[in-house]
Amino acid sequence: MSKDKTARLNRLLSNGRCLDIALDHGVCNEPSFLNGLEDMPQVMDKLVAAGPDAIQLNYGQSDLLQDRPGRNKPALVMRIDMGNPYNATAHRVMWAVLQNEHDPVLPAVQRDAACVVVNLFMLPDEPDLFRQCVQNIARVRADCDRYGMPLMIEPLVMRPHSAQGGYMVDGDAEKIVTLVRLAREMGADIVKADPTTDPTDFHRVVQAARCPVLVRGGGREDLQQVFARSRVLMDQGASGMVYGRNVYQHANPSAVVSALMAMIHRGASASEAWGLYESTPA
Repeated sequence: MSKDKTARLNRLLSNGRCLDIALDHGVCNEPSFLNGLEDMPQVMDKLVAAGPDAIQLNYGQSDLLQDRPGRNKPALVMRIDMGNPYNATAHRVMWAVLQNEHDPVLPAVQRDAACVVVNLFMLPDEPDLFRQCVQNIARVRADCDRYGMPLMIEPLVMRPHSAQGGYMVDGDAEKIVTLVRLAREMGADIVKADPTTDPTDFHRVVQAARCPVLVRGGGREDLQQVFARSRVLMDQGASGMVYGRNVYQHANPSAVVSALMAMIHRGASASEAWGLYESTPA
């Protein structure tokens, strides 16, 4: 790894650990994802004050973080691709494209991002979508090496489009491990992976990645369950978490961030995290 990548990774990973709050849902073109993100300046004010390690944004919202004066703010993780697999409506054609086709990593360099993130979708009976993702990653990895920008790959194994609408996460450990290994083979510096159905299997994902692994949070759930699963995943070797809807759709995002930071950086138990959450004022 180049020294330039190491410097950016050190900014992202505090002592090798990271809580990344994902606010990049606008490019999914899914209305339900935007609940809680209507007023982005206000959301950003609250989350910057809460003090996570990183905030994940697209280029068009990155000014809300990077234009703030001072040094003490979360690192920027920039999403540089977009696609339609998250939509509740099934599409005739599935696609994933880079947001800036000409020079996809340059905007992240210009905005002083700590890393970029790209999807690796594996959906049932969608080989063309998978091929697009592989091509995106191959293109981006070369640019990341050129610019000294860490590459976060998000390998997502999905189940068939459900009656509930949308492709749901497939937590099969064998499938996740295989796709994470592919992400590493393609040059991932960081992997953002779904949790396995049995969280005690997650050490296999960490072994396959051979780089820091952040766990993807997914849809909003009962917060006590989130804390309990997060503790197990951290104990299985995860380097941190990427949570979005479980934070920004919550009535007290700062309390959730405080509890998760305690788990990730100070080894707090699930019950200790819950106690901290309950004691943090809104």
